[in-house]
Amino acid sequence: MTNSFPKIVPVILSGGSGTRLWPVSTPERPKQLLPLTADETMLQLTVQRIASFDAAPVGPPILVANAAHATIIDEQLTDSGIEDYLVLLEPFGRNTAPAIALAALEAEASDAMLVMPSDHVIVDLPAFHEAIARALPLVAEGWLVTFGINPDAPETGYGYIKMGQTCGDRIHEVERFVEKPDADRAAAMLAEGNHAWNAGIFMFRADAYLAALERHQPDMLAAAKAALEKAERSGSHISPEPQAFAACPSDSIDYAIMEREDRVACVPVDMGWSDVGSWDSLHAVSTQDDAGNAVRGQALALGARNCLVHTDGPRVTVVDVDDLIVVVSQGEVMILRRGESQKVRQVAEALKNAAPGA
Repeated sequence: MTNSFPKIVPVILSGGSGTRLWPVSTPERPKQLLPLTADETMLQLTVQRIASFDAAPVGPPILVANAAHATIIDEQLTDSGIEDYLVLLEPFGRNTAPAIALAALEAEASDAMLVMPSDHVIVDLPAFHEAIARALPLVAEGWLVTFGINPDAPETGYGYIKMGQTCGDRIHEVERFVEKPDADRAAAMLAEGNHAWNAGIFMFRADAYLAALERHQPDMLAAAKAALEKAERSGSHISPEPQAFAACPSDSIDYAIMEREDRVACVPVDMGWSDVGSWDSLHAVSTQDDAGNAVRGQALALGARNCLVHTDGPRVTVVDVDDLIVVVSQGEVMILRRGESQKVRQVAEALKNAAPGA
C-alpha cells in the first residue's frame, strides 16, 4: 500500500496574527506559537499531527511563516525533536494561495501536500488519519481535496462546502463553496444534510496545484517563482525576495483555486476539530470541571459556572459568577461575557488606535 501512493509532505501555514485571542495572542507571538490547549504549542501539535501516519510515506514538513517568527519556530521545532524541515519566511502576508504556491515550488512535483493551518485543534487523530487515507487515491490521480467537518450546529462563523455525488470512499465532489452564512441559511444547510464546515485543510499533489495556478492565477505563480529564484537560502530557512513577492496578488486558496477547479473533492470527517478562533471556542475545547469552568495558570473558580479563566501571572479567583471570560496576560486584564468573545478583535483594534497613555 505504501508504494502505491505519493509521499505526503505536511505544509503548515503559520502566518496568522491571532488577534481574536488578545491579550495572550499578539502579532509578536500569535496563538499558534502558544501552549493554549496543551503543554505543547499549537504549532508543535500540528507538526506532530501525522508523525504516526502509516498508509503512505511522510516527508519532512514545509512551514510557511512570518519572517519575524523565524527564531521562535526553530526553537519550538527543536524542542519537539524535529530536525529535518524547511521554513519559507514570508516578508509579509499574501494570504493562503501564494503561501501554498511557495511550498509547492519547493516540494517534489509528485508530493502529496497536506496543507494544515498551524492554529487548529484536532482531538481524534485516528479519524484524521483515516480521512487522509481515504483521500490518497484521488490525490494520486490529480484531484484537489479538502477536508470538511461534519457540522453539529448551525454555525455562522465558518464557511460551508456543499457536497454532491460520491467520487470515492465516502468522498464527494464539491458542488460549491458557501460564504459564512447568516443564522437562517446555516440552519437550512444543516437540515439539508449535504454540507460540511470548511476547515481550511487540503491535500493535493504539488504539480496539480501548480497546474491550477497556471490556469487561474498565472500572475501569482510568476511572482512566487520570481521570489524564490532570488531568495536568500540559509540552512532550513528560505527568504523569498521581498520586491518580487510584493508583486504577488493576495488571495485565499478558496477563492483563487478551489472555487474555479473542476476536480475538487471533499472528505467529510468527525475528528474533534476546532479552529480555536475565539476565547469561547478555546473554552469549548479545554478541560473543564464539573461546573463547566476551564482554568489555566494561577486561577481558581469557587461557586462559579461555565467560566474561562486564563492567567499568565497573578492569581485570579472568580466567586459565584457565571459565564465569564477572564484573561490576564502581559499586564493586560480583559473580562467579558461568555458568548461575546468575537468582540475581542474590536478591543484590540481600539487599543491600537488609542492615543499613547490613553
